[in-house]
Amino acid sequence: MAVIGVLALQGDYEAHAAALRRAGAEPREVRRAAELDGLDGLVIPGGESTSMLRLMEYYGLMPPLAAFGGRKPIFGTCAGAILLASEVLNPPQPSLGLIDMAVERNAYGRQLDSRVARITDHQLGGGELEAVFIRAPIIRRAGAGCRVLATYLGDPVLVESGLHMAATFHPELTPDDRIHRRFLEKVAAWTQAEAR
Repeated sequence: MAVIGVLALQGDYEAHAAALRRAGAEPREVRRAAELDGLDGLVIPGGESTSMLRLMEYYGLMPPLAAFGGRKPIFGTCAGAILLASEVLNPPQPSLGLIDMAVERNAYGRQLDSRVARITDHQLGGGELEAVFIRAPIIRRAGAGCRVLATYLGDPVLVESGLHMAATFHPELTPDDRIHRRFLEKVAAWTQAEAR
């Protein structure tokens, strides 16, 4: 069973832990750099990216998270996707730069513009995806190394790049575990490659 950390500084980390359990992984909350040891992968949840960034800097987590992402898979949702991007817009802010993409913060509008959408344009198999967008970012540019797994209103909303995945919505807020299972498949492939 894969051991997956969930960054638990701020945001909906408990919902991600529950989704990971349903998908067959063992979740562990991460608040300190030492808690990254022994993990097979990591989820950076949604929340407020500026607050999360400040807490990551306060606890000295930026270099350890970047180093972890250089070796092992990370899945970022909403604010987590912003923190994984190589470029952040509206306004610019630091990030881990692990996925070659430009992400615009709060691009759909304010909290009142949050929505639940049905996504049919995806590559996960099965029927439509229910996607919960809460003050969501938009991926304005997906680099050559990004594979777009789902789009909404013509924009990428779920991508993978190398070891990593990013979603601009909140898959942990629905009972559909396909996206978390997809991440666990990436973790399993990485584990097998490391064992060779």
